[in-house]
Amino acid sequence: MDSILLVLQVAIALAIFNVWIIRYGKATPWRGGDARNMAEEFEHYGLPPWVRQTVGFLKLTLATLLVVGIWFEAAVPFAALGIALLMAGAVLAHVRVRDPLRKALPAFSLLVLSSVIAVGVGL
Repeated sequence: MDSILLVLQVAIALAIFNVWIIRYGKATPWRGGDARNMAEEFEHYGLPPWVRQTVGFLKLTLATLLVVGIWFEAAVPFAALGIALLMAGAVLAHVRVRDPLRKALPAFSLLVLSSVIAVGVGL
């Protein structure tokens, strides 16, 4: 089970780094509405820039903590729970603006996976 949790930690971290660093300014089929980048996506949800910046900082920090958790296990429960909460918020944002459910699939998947980690480490 520990190996599975480690793989999930790395996979979640890589997914978050991909979205918030590599694809931040690019269009993807998962963006809310017809947004072409992260800023437009948060505008679609009716959220101000400071919320996007705060969410990005938190997601990147928590993803980093998941990686750090490979060596310092005490970081994992906090990071997994934090990511689960942020992903729950992302799913709700998609639902609130009536995006097709498929657009919420990545956030929902990361919500489930981070919840598995949280439960797996005994949170």
